[in-house]
Amino acid sequence: MSSADEWEETAQPARRKRFEMLRSFALADVITMANAACGVAAIFCCLNYMDEKIELYVWWAFGLLPLALVFDLFDGAVARWRRKHSALGADLDSLADIVSFGVAPAVLAYTLGMRGGWDAVVLIYFVVCGIARLARYNVTAAELSQGTGKVPYYEGTPIPTSLVLVLVMAVAFDRGAYGTALWGGELQLLGWGFHPLVLLFGLSGSAMISTHLRIKKIG
Repeated sequence: MSSADEWEETAQPARRKRFEMLRSFALADVITMANAACGVAAIFCCLNYMDEKIELYVWWAFGLLPLALVFDLFDGAVARWRRKHSALGADLDSLADIVSFGVAPAVLAYTLGMRGGWDAVVLIYFVVCGIARLARYNVTAAELSQGTGKVPYYEGTPIPTSLVLVLVMAVAFDRGAYGTALWGGELQLLGWGFHPLVLLFGLSGSAMISTHLRIKKIG
């Protein structure tokens, strides 16, 4: 073989295997994606409700988000059990959480009547806080673990605590307090609608990005 042939052979990139990305996923990663799938499905249910006004869609959305939490807890347990983590695991978990516990609850709130201009500002703030909180955790996890591999506490409330807001909305929906009948009514501020109930999302977002709240991590 000539030197030119050898150069050409070594210059070519190694052929990638089919479905190489999927092959790199651990079982825990698949469970994490089930978490994300629940969040996306909940959003689709909300869109279907806004189009067809069939209440069952909203109940499906309410049910899918706690199921996402089950997958969120289960993926960590499986990773510890199998002692196998992929390089993508932490990022996958954060991306799934922002869909299921950030975007989906905000879409639910919008669907059930928090559609004023100021409502939108607060809901966007809530989602952005969730993104910032997860990014901060990923960056600081190694520092907080102090080389042990385990983070002893969370700075700020974990984003799955937004399920408390989902529970509040489920109770309100069950009692007919949605749409124009939202608890607290509606105000007009500088020409934009504002439902005081949306402040719960503002408080939740602020708690997530707080550096003064320290929540002990279980497990």
